[in-house]
Formats: sequence, structure tokens, C-alpha cells
Amino acid sequence: METLIALSPLLLMFVLMWFFIIRPAQKRQKTTANMQSELRRGDRIVTIGGLHGTVDAVDDATIYITVADGTRMQFERQAIARVVDQAKTTV
Repeated sequence: METLIALSPLLLMFVLMWFFIIRPAQKRQKTTANMQSELRRGDRIVTIGGLHGTVDAVDDATIYITVADGTRMQFERQAIARVVDQAKTTV
């Protein structure tokens, strides 16, 4: 019983770390992976390097984007940081 009481501060710190650090990071990682898997042509995006462009084509592992002057560039899917504006879908 004394061992459990002695370890309780350590266990409490681990639980607090889980709820304040690990769990939110896992949620962000899941949200980012979901966003990267749902990219489609016409989405306006920003890469992790800060490059703004429009998705031109999507492969399994790569994304082709077009920048302002019409240059077409190839990026890994994981290099996309966020979607600024999603393409309008017509049904």
C-alpha cells in the first residue's frame, strides 16, 4: 500500500501528460492525415514550406500543384500543411 502511495505522484503526472500533451497531438495528427487524404483537384493549399498553390493532380503519394505563374510542381502528400479553400463540387 505504501508503494502505491509513493508512486501516486508519478502516476498522476503521467495521466496529466496524457491529457494535456499526447492526446491533443494525436488528434492533430489524425486531422492532418484526414485532410491530406481528402485533397482533390482545384483545392487551394499551402505547403509546409509556405508555398501557396492550387492542386492540379493527385496521385497515391504525390500532389501536383500549380503556382501563380502557371508553374506545375510535384510535392509529397505529407508536405501539404493546410487547405485554404476547397474546390466546389458539382453533383
